Order: sequence, then C-alpha cells, then structure tokens
Amino acid sequence: MSTPNVKTARVDHELIAEMVEPGSRVLDVGCGDGELLQLLTEQRGVDGRGVELDRNKVNACVARGLSVIQGDADRDLANYPDQAFDYAVLSLTIQATRNPKPVLENLLRIGRRAIVSFPNFGYWKIRTGLLWSGKMPVTHNLPDNWYESPNAHLCTIRDFADLCGRVDSEVERAVAFNPSGRRLPIKWSLSMQNMFGENAVFLLKGGNTKT
Repeated sequence: MSTPNVKTARVDHELIAEMVEPGSRVLDVGCGDGELLQLLTEQRGVDGRGVELDRNKVNACVARGLSVIQGDADRDLANYPDQAFDYAVLSLTIQATRNPKPVLENLLRIGRRAIVSFPNFGYWKIRTGLLWSGKMPVTHNLPDNWYESPNAHLCTIRDFADLCGRVDSEVERAVAFNPSGRRLPIKWSLSMQNMFGENAVFLLKGGNTKT
C-alpha cells in the first residue's frame, strides 16, 4: 500500500511558527502562495493577513481561503498603522526588496514583533564557491543566475545583525540552520553561525515597543 505524499513544511516556516504565539494577529509580507500563512492558521490559530506582489500568487492564496492582497513591501507598508499586528513576518524576502532598512523599520512599526528569515551569503559553501570560481554562486538556496535573480541585497548573518542594531531593535531570538535543516547549537558564536548556517531566522522587537 503506497503512502500519501505529504508535503514537508520549510524549516524556516517551522521556526517562524514556533515563534508566533497562538491566536496572534499576523501580517505575512511577501507571502508567496500562502504556505506559511496556512501553516500558521492551522497550527497556531492566528488571525492572518498577507501581502504579495505577484498577482498569480495572490490568486493562489485566495484559492486557499486566505486573506491576501496585492502589494509591494517597498511602497505599501507605510500605509499600515502602528502596531496593527502582533507579528509582521518577512520570510526569505528581505534580500529581494529595494530598500531593506526602511522595510525592516516598517515591520517593527507595524508589528509588536517582527520575524525575518533570509539566506546567509556568508555560508561557507558560498564563500568557497566565490573563492574558487570567481563567479556568483548558484545553489539550492540561491538557484538563479545573477542576471535573473530577484535578489537585490544579499547579506550575511553578521550584516543583518548589524542592521538590527542600526534600526534600534532587540534580537529576542536568532536561529541559524544548515542545508539539512539541523539547527546550529545556541552556544555557537555569531561567527560560527555565519560560517555554517545556510539560512537564519530572527525574532525582533522594536526599541520603543511595549510588551
């Protein structure tokens, strides 16, 4: 008897779900086809909303029964009121924005907390690929050629941690994980996470945000 093919959630989605309190109000910016929003709705019972630039992906979200509108993270977040949500989430999207700093500032303003996941350009395989080939790497995590990639501002874990300080945010939790999804030990230094983490997820609170 064959076993049904059950889709496994992305590792960063599972981590984000762990960070979100049940029943929270969540805005998922750059929500894609709604996979994360659906996961949060089913596992955490959130009141979820989404913003997505691609019209076809918006339609896919609506087909799932999700509340998603078409919008641009760079332009449209300024229209949301302060602390309208408990969490503002940006999953593997910040590197594709034109202006990451104001986008992050808006996330911290709109949500009582912000959750951001991103690919780590400081990962050792990317470093060695650049060293030996002298060309921008194409990997499972960064699958596009440089001239086709939507990514405008790739960063390392150290870069993002520096940006968090510049926008006066408190890092409440930061988790890096390798390609197999294994989380790096919490005792590891930032340098080790930056070297061996292919992706990272940060839970942030704005400097002026009340708990």
